Amino acid sequence: MVDTDDKREKKLNGHRTPKIFASQLHPKISSPTDTVTSDFSTIINTEFMTSVRTEVPPDARTAPYLGIEREGNAVAIGPDGLLLTVGYLLLESRTIRAVTKEGNWVPADYVGYDFESGFGLARAREPLNLTPIEFGESAELATDSAVIVAAHGGENHWLNAKITGRREFAGYWEYLIENAIFTTPAHPNWSGAALIDSDGKLNGIGSLLVDDAVDTKNRKQGNMFVPIELLTPILDDLLKNGRSQQPTRPWLGMFTAETQTGLAIVHVTPGGPAQRSGIEVEDVILRINEEPIADLADMYRKIWRLGTAGTVIPMTLMRDTVGVEVTVKSSNRYDYFVTPRD
Repeated sequence: MVDTDDKREKKLNGHRTPKIFASQLHPKISSPTDTVTSDFSTIINTEFMTSVRTEVPPDARTAPYLGIEREGNAVAIGPDGLLLTVGYLLLESRTIRAVTKEGNWVPADYVGYDFESGFGLARAREPLNLTPIEFGESAELATDSAVIVAAHGGENHWLNAKITGRREFAGYWEYLIENAIFTTPAHPNWSGAALIDSDGKLNGIGSLLVDDAVDTKNRKQGNMFVPIELLTPILDDLLKNGRSQQPTRPWLGMFTAETQTGLAIVHVTPGGPAQRSGIEVEDVILRINEEPIADLADMYRKIWRLGTAGTVIPMTLMRDTVGVEVTVKSSNRYDYFVTPRD
């Protein structure tokens, strides 16, 4: 049985956010109201999960909202100790440790992080004695498919679940997944958890606990997974260079939420492009490059269509009751968030 204790959930999922986001990243986990049963007798390899612990310097950019001590799950995907997890556990980390099959903590090295997908890679320096898992075809994983959400700690920490949706997910931190995977019931130890199909293959990595796992209108708690299909095209780049070599999207350094008044700025990253351009908390974004915006995902697409990192982004804001025109010279977020490989 999975542990639903609030304190454990907060520790294992590594988020310490501004107060406005506390309900999003640390909501109270509800008891499942439905039962999902499936026959996973075909799963032979059950020894692919581990746990990772990271320490981040107190002055790291992400320390105020992700914490300086983080812990979550990771999945063995290579025979040389290569581990896949959700990247915010590794971002700006100073030390990384992983646990062996026998329960011993050993050091690991940072390998890479992809801001666009959210995947992170590390490599254990000593044998973990785990069996790497194969990738599934996550693009073919359909709604209502039976799956397992696997966390570290053995099968008692696995949860029968089902796919409740495949749709875009827009995160307030300038993040957009086109075909995210949503599951119910919610697993309390979701960070870096493995989404396993009926063939015992890896289809996604756990990222968030959400309250709209069925759809955006019907409130039902569950988890959001980053589909493994996003890793395959960039895996070689991450291994060689620590990051994707695809053109880098422009980054503004602002957290934006959909509110009753529109798309409102709820946090501005200190020293980031938005702050340098005079954008303030509670500004409401009306237009990008003179084009009206429909929602968060639409805003991101309009920004990213203007060019790569370094592009100037014209914005129209509402501040109190006054319209304000600003231009933001975007940045490359890899230059702002220092990774251990830099």
